[in-house]
Amino acid sequence: MIRLAVIGTNWITDKFIEAALQTGQFELSAVYSRHEDSAKIFAQKYMLTTIFTSLEQLAKSPDIDAVYIASPNSLHFEQAKLMLENGKDVICEKPLTSNIEQTKILIKIAKQQQQIIFEALKSYYLPNFERVKQYLPKLGKIRKVCLNYCQYSSRYPLYLAGENPNTFNPAFSNGSVMDIGIYPLNFAIALWGAPNGVSADALRLPSGVDGHGTILMRYNDFDVVILHSKVSNSYLPSEIQGEEGALIIDHLSVAEKVCYQPRDGELQNITLAQNDNQMYYEALKFAELIKQRQINHMGLNNSLISSQLLTEIRQQTGIIFPVDKFQSIS
Repeated sequence: MIRLAVIGTNWITDKFIEAALQTGQFELSAVYSRHEDSAKIFAQKYMLTTIFTSLEQLAKSPDIDAVYIASPNSLHFEQAKLMLENGKDVICEKPLTSNIEQTKILIKIAKQQQQIIFEALKSYYLPNFERVKQYLPKLGKIRKVCLNYCQYSSRYPLYLAGENPNTFNPAFSNGSVMDIGIYPLNFAIALWGAPNGVSADALRLPSGVDGHGTILMRYNDFDVVILHSKVSNSYLPSEIQGEEGALIIDHLSVAEKVCYQPRDGELQNITLAQNDNQMYYEALKFAELIKQRQINHMGLNNSLISSQLLTEIRQQTGIIFPVDKFQSIS
């Protein structure tokens, strides 16, 4: 069994623990929180007694094999770096880091230490994402793609009321493209790789992060338009259009429903049943990488492409985080 520790005590950590335990490959061994009371309360849910309030002590513990990181985006880099340097395999919530420089450093360290670094982007590993890839050749030449993920943030009313929640605070490397836009961006990367070019526009909120935006990814003979927002909801599916048909995908991040529309034929529902906890598949993949010691796995290249594009998009839209070394070119 892989002895797992978690950094972060929020709802997403609960979801990942549930998924990891479902795989039968992990045992929960420790919980980290800056606050001892928070760590104890969280650990009690799992009848766990081992807690850490020191990242250094967690990193040096001989009783931990792997660490799941679900802290604010701005903390991912330093926490993952510390764990890798101390011989721990790491699965880190998306985005892996705040910018491309940090991502390159993390991957370099992981390879030097012969440890797994894995970005927890659940979309890649879903059965219905595999379904999309399976049906893609049926579409003929791809001509137009519209990927849509717009979800009104539960924290937006707090922001409008004058508070500064993490979600809308550049100090935490957050905002719409980093939290929401990353899903359709990576969806395209996983299907077609790096684009020939990218153009982006966004609404920059007074706090310094983007509230919503549009991204255009250019490939050889088609383009991908991405709509992302944390200040409005969309009820439209995403669509991949080819000369011979189209794929229609509801709730892109989890590929909730997938339909195939032939150019001359009836709409076909090709959705596969998926685990209610969609994080199950990423947890299973992480366990596979650990057991097979696949240091140079495919996800690393996708993470590099994604991080490069996210950094470029933010440069174009004037979204700068305190950890960035670049200046806006917008």
